[in-house]
Amino acid sequence: MSDLVIYALQVGGGTLAICQLPGRSGDYAGDVDLIGSWAPGLVISMSTEIEMMQHGARNFGADIQARACRWAHLPVEDFGTPGRETEAKWTAVSASARHALHGGGRVLIHCLGGCGRSGMAALRLMIETGETPEAALKHLRAVRPCAVETDEQLAWAKAGRKTG
Repeated sequence: MSDLVIYALQVGGGTLAICQLPGRSGDYAGDVDLIGSWAPGLVISMSTEIEMMQHGARNFGADIQARACRWAHLPVEDFGTPGRETEAKWTAVSASARHALHGGGRVLIHCLGGCGRSGMAALRLMIETGETPEAALKHLRAVRPCAVETDEQLAWAKAGRKTG
């Protein structure tokens, strides 16, 4: 049985969730099975490739896609915000995530600890689906108190605007 915890909340008509890196607790296969059984339409990895390799999640993208989940890798350094390359990918990934949420689907975002980077991206999606930044942060932290760890992450998330 996996020790992975999926912290979920209702957003934009669907379910948005954050969690730590699959395999971080030592049961990569169990974590992937748990995520697969939760049935997200999209999984967004915010962990770096090095972090994923260090915790046995090198093949996470292929493993989760084999369970009929779409996958996007938006690597961000721990405690950081998206660099230029990741920022450029955000628009398309965000549109896909919002489409899934508006259709009643599930979107899961993970980083190493399931707090800062995943919380930052979740907060940005919440704002882009129409929640005010303050209400969205309160809503997110009611489920995951450690979500969004730095002022820079908060500023990046709040830079989001309601889209479509």
